[in-house]
Amino acid sequence: MSYRVLSAQQIEQFEEDGFVIVENLFSSAEIERILRIARGDRQLAGDAKLNHNYEGQGLDTRLAYSPHFGDDAYSAVGRSRRLVEPMEQLFGEEMRHFYHLETMKDPNTGGWQWHQDYGYHHREFLYPDFISVMVALDPATRANGCLRVVRGSNRLGRLDHQSSGSQLAADPQRVEIALQHLEEVHGEMAPGSALYFHGNTLHASDPNTSSQPRWAFIFAYVAASNFYVLPQLPDSLREPVDKCDDAKLEELTQRHWEKVQAQAQVS
Repeated sequence: MSYRVLSAQQIEQFEEDGFVIVENLFSSAEIERILRIARGDRQLAGDAKLNHNYEGQGLDTRLAYSPHFGDDAYSAVGRSRRLVEPMEQLFGEEMRHFYHLETMKDPNTGGWQWHQDYGYHHREFLYPDFISVMVALDPATRANGCLRVVRGSNRLGRLDHQSSGSQLAADPQRVEIALQHLEEVHGEMAPGSALYFHGNTLHASDPNTSSQPRWAFIFAYVAASNFYVLPQLPDSLREPVDKCDDAKLEELTQRHWEKVQAQAQVS
């Protein structure tokens, strides 16, 4: 059974623009429950760290990093056939999960400078056959620091990156030139929508200076054929994503919800 099949127009948009937004990939009810889980999850709160993505002044970014899929609602979203099969269309093959982030962009927390995800990970993978998917849990708007992407920047190739606080930032001179020639797009999304963007697509986000939170998932994948350059292949990259159907997504989400409720009762 095939789930969310991208249209020929969406595939062409991804190839030309370096990104595509798929609206309503997950239902409002699914996202509301996952968001309740995330906001009540003690383990997630304990795993969350602050990234200072700027040199000098700047607001910290709160997130939790996971190199493996687990038996939880967040991993179920990342394994969902609805989320994975569009990527298989785009690359024409199976995908391998690399990592995922739970980003908790509450009011008065920070953003990210311009960068490419392959700018971080070219030392690990021979080809830029790399894709990230942001799934909105809260409304993503300009006001609360939604993701910004540069249309067509996937065709620039990998830019040089340099350390800036906790992150790597793309060469600011090349970014400035790119922004003179290419369009900056604000990835505004409703909860449950997903933004797929290529590993060479320039992206950034402003700090959240609004009163509204912007929580989201970011899942990173590589095409199954992409050669891992370093000597030791991580266990999580040995096999393609074990996709789950809607029934499994519901099962894992319910189990995680019950665990979070039990934690709350103990306190």
